[in-house]
Amino acid sequence: MITIANTADVADTAVIGDGSRIWHLAQIREDATLGSNCNIGRGAYVGPAVRLGNNCKLQNYALVYEPARLADGVFIGPAAVLTNDLHPRAITPDGILKSPNDWVAVGVTIGKGASVGARAVCIAPVLIGEWATVAAGAVVTRNVPAYAVVAGVPARQMGWVGEAGHPLKHEDGGSWLCPATGRRYLETKGQLLPAEIS
Repeated sequence: MITIANTADVADTAVIGDGSRIWHLAQIREDATLGSNCNIGRGAYVGPAVRLGNNCKLQNYALVYEPARLADGVFIGPAAVLTNDLHPRAITPDGILKSPNDWVAVGVTIGKGASVGARAVCIAPVLIGEWATVAAGAVVTRNVPAYAVVAGVPARQMGWVGEAGHPLKHEDGGSWLCPATGRRYLETKGQLLPAEIS
């Protein structure tokens, strides 16, 4: 069953997956697609033709501009922003209000299970790898590897996290351990993979 608050604005051409919930004052634009069991918080915005996978969660006032692509299980914190304009201007050099023909939208892509913290800003066209974590208030200006945790302005890698979101502990022998799940990871050339598939 789909739940849509009376005050939400959902375009007729948007596709909403079963079990999804759209709360007060949220806006889902034309041709956007939400997978099943998504939760769209109060005042959140999903731009035209944006794609969300299954089990995504957009917290209150998150802004996801087109043509963003979010894989399954992505979390976007309160008031976080995924941008779409490399050279933002309201007007052309001639002083005329810009039209859709005066710019090309570029999107943020976020991998499975990744999280973007409250009030973080992701500057398109960055790619945030699966299971990565962007700290609250970070400004992401370059790609984030899978399992990385980044923080700051501009965001820089601070360590690694596992699927449970906990910081990984560096072990003797070069492996990394998740204290919550006991899962091990191996780092090779700046990339992290679970030990069983690396």
